[in-house]
Amino acid sequence: MSHTYHSLLVHVVFATKDRIRTLTPEIRARLFPLIGGIARERGMTALCVGGVEDHVHVLLRLPSTMDVARAVQLIKGESSGWVAKEFPQSTFVGWQEGYGAFTIGVSQVEATVRYIEQQEEHHRKKTFEEEFAQFLKKNHLELPGGGVFA
Repeated sequence: MSHTYHSLLVHVVFATKDRIRTLTPEIRARLFPLIGGIARERGMTALCVGGVEDHVHVLLRLPSTMDVARAVQLIKGESSGWVAKEFPQSTFVGWQEGYGAFTIGVSQVEATVRYIEQQEEHHRKKTFEEEFAQFLKKNHLELPGGGVFA
């Protein structure tokens, strides 16, 4: 019997290439469940997936055998190809290279899920850049050169 236990919860944020607003409601309605499926097939658990036209939020529970970079690479890579195939008429050209990944505690799961579920309402008041800068500040991180995902 294994005596190794862990709980690794990560709030991941990634944007469309050049933050172009290409994720239509039709794309998002199919993309978000797909991301959950990619996570499940790869041994992760997507507790919540959401976003708006130019970026996606995913709350992930990672297995002990997977690092954050690999998890994001799998999700972005597989979902990018899927969008291109399923929506060839879309102007979507992929995901921006960078991403943000922020650990959260179990006590923050409900608030994080609510935050992700309310992205459309949230972005009526705040831009992606403002949101991301706030995440960085809250997590004591700085942007090199001042640009988001520079």
